[in-house]
Amino acid sequence: MASLKDTIVSDLTAAMKAKETERVGVLRMVKAALMNRFIEKGGELTDEEAAKTLQSLVKQRRDSIEQYEKAGRTELAAKEAAEIAVIEVYLPKAATPEEINAAVDKAVAETGASSMKEMGAVMKAALASLAGKSADGKMVSEAVKAKLS
Repeated sequence: MASLKDTIVSDLTAAMKAKETERVGVLRMVKAALMNRFIEKGGELTDEEAAKTLQSLVKQRRDSIEQYEKAGRTELAAKEAAEIAVIEVYLPKAATPEEINAAVDKAVAETGASSMKEMGAVMKAALASLAGKSADGKMVSEAVKAKLS
């Protein structure tokens, strides 16, 4: 099976041939981010590491959307949202709010947490049980806060 990086490179080639300029731009940016991560690590990336890199790109875009909307720059927010749509194709299926809540409940039971002081331990356990799915850390954090407060 082809690695995530190989899939992105072949899709980039296909997008170039099809003259899909927006998609080419996003995939080039993704490829560059993966290359930078490869250089930092000093070796090949596992698919899990590549997916984490893509998740951080999506998070950066979400933060940018928030900032653009506050500034009233809807056209820039829409551009970032379009980039997220292209990147998310390569990520594992996102965890649903129900799955996040179930993971948080399980994590609270496992850690025996009862106050906000143990939020870190609960977050760690909840994110570990959501491994393999793309989970938004902000949503998990909010679910943990709601459960512990």
